[in-house]
Amino acid sequence: MDCPCGSGETYDKCCEPFIRGESLPETAERLMRSRYSAYALQEMPYLTDTLHPDHRKDWDEKGAESWSRHSLWQGLEIVHTEGGGPEDEEGMVEFIASFTLRGAALQHHERAVFEKKDGRWYFKEGELVKPKQVRRETPKIGRNDPCPCGSGRKYKKCCGA
Repeated sequence: MDCPCGSGETYDKCCEPFIRGESLPETAERLMRSRYSAYALQEMPYLTDTLHPDHRKDWDEKGAESWSRHSLWQGLEIVHTEGGGPEDEEGMVEFIASFTLRGAALQHHERAVFEKKDGRWYFKEGELVKPKQVRRETPKIGRNDPCPCGSGRKYKKCCGA
């Protein structure tokens, strides 16, 4: 089976050894990918174990389990990473997780902060990334302005109809 994290590797060679506790992810991105796979496969104990110990008291495991179980996981896109390498102590992974919930196609876009503690990577906190505001490059055409096609008619009666 292909790994849910989208690495292109099989699950048994990619995220399964981390989720089963056979090895530790060597980078923040690998931890992020394995956490996505854990959500896709409802592996809640792994999500708890990889959550930074200082943040576990706020962890809503039942809510996360419900989200995990009721979602159809579509894919993971790594947008950007900073730090988080084998020699680093901190890292940031910006990602987009695509899923379907109650028939609606949705995306979770987040900047996740990871910290290495005692040689092990943990998810520390995340911040949702807001959609960028679209800025128009050309002036807006008003309904009563001349149509830009050159017909000589008002926009609302021509191309704007």
